[in-house]
Amino acid sequence: MTVASSKHENQRIVSGMRVTGRMHLGNYHGALKNWLQLQHKYDCYFFAADWHALTTNYENPKGIVAQSRLLIQDWLAAGLDPKAAKIFIQSGVPEHAELHLLLSMITPLSWLERVPTYKDQQDKLKEKDLSTYGFLGYPLLQTADILIYKAKFVPVGEDQVSHLELTREVARRFNHLYGDNTAILPEPAALLTKESKFPGLDGQKMSKSYNNTIALTEDPESVAAKIKRMPTDPARVRRSDPGEPEKCPVWSLHKIYSSAEVKEWVVKGCRSAGIGCLECKAPLIASIIAEQKPIIERSKYFAANPQIVQAIIAEGTEQARDCAKQTLQQVRIAMGIAE
Repeated sequence: MTVASSKHENQRIVSGMRVTGRMHLGNYHGALKNWLQLQHKYDCYFFAADWHALTTNYENPKGIVAQSRLLIQDWLAAGLDPKAAKIFIQSGVPEHAELHLLLSMITPLSWLERVPTYKDQQDKLKEKDLSTYGFLGYPLLQTADILIYKAKFVPVGEDQVSHLELTREVARRFNHLYGDNTAILPEPAALLTKESKFPGLDGQKMSKSYNNTIALTEDPESVAAKIKRMPTDPARVRRSDPGEPEKCPVWSLHKIYSSAEVKEWVVKGCRSAGIGCLECKAPLIASIIAEQKPIIERSKYFAANPQIVQAIIAEGTEQARDCAKQTLQQVRIAMGIAE
């Protein structure tokens, strides 16, 4: 019996990652490390959200298929276990789309327009034409992603709770209209995750849009070069100038990667000018490279054996579809549209 099959269905978790390219350290520490823990405690469904990538990248969809597979390759390299979780690509389970369509019939337009990220993303991505239903309706597609598996929990950060509340409202409305006092689509609860704004090379949140990332499987030489080029406390113009760690982007990474002993050494050495900035960066470089080493080794294995990745996706898709078909049939029957 596999780990996944021994888990109780009422303890199911669903989570996905939007396909935007290969993973970076911010993705790893912000979400994937949490998934690695959850897969051993819950019945987990993890998917690459390729349809969600189309909401803002519909003009250039050609690379999404390859990117979806590479994203899952990164997950596997990091330690996600297909024996402990269902791993698949969103578009491989078309039931997501049908449930999205059916839920769109009962969802008030105002519910979608009030989602905080709707206008926020339009402001941030002004160079793109986002006046599409796909962009407006992506929170409802997220809702279908969750409800199709009757998830009990969804791991989210504080900034994503509003999206989950929409999911709960839609489930409540569906059950009121068609459930006859039965929760056909159970309302999922938030499994709040520790907020993790992983710092990028410039001190801002690590993000591809800021061009400040370190890839999860980046070459050690490239990692070292990027860290060495990181800006430091502007007060340290000369090697003899004292600095303040809290004003240095490098310190943000030390907080994540370094031991208490190393952090104490950094603070004392920086404030007294006892160490230079390159000296300060050396143990950080070593820690990041050490974390990445086993991930890179596994990634090379999966890259050399793409058929294994494809087989894992195919098996996860089959398992996910089995579950999704059951839910969708119950939805059709409740609505009176089953054949």
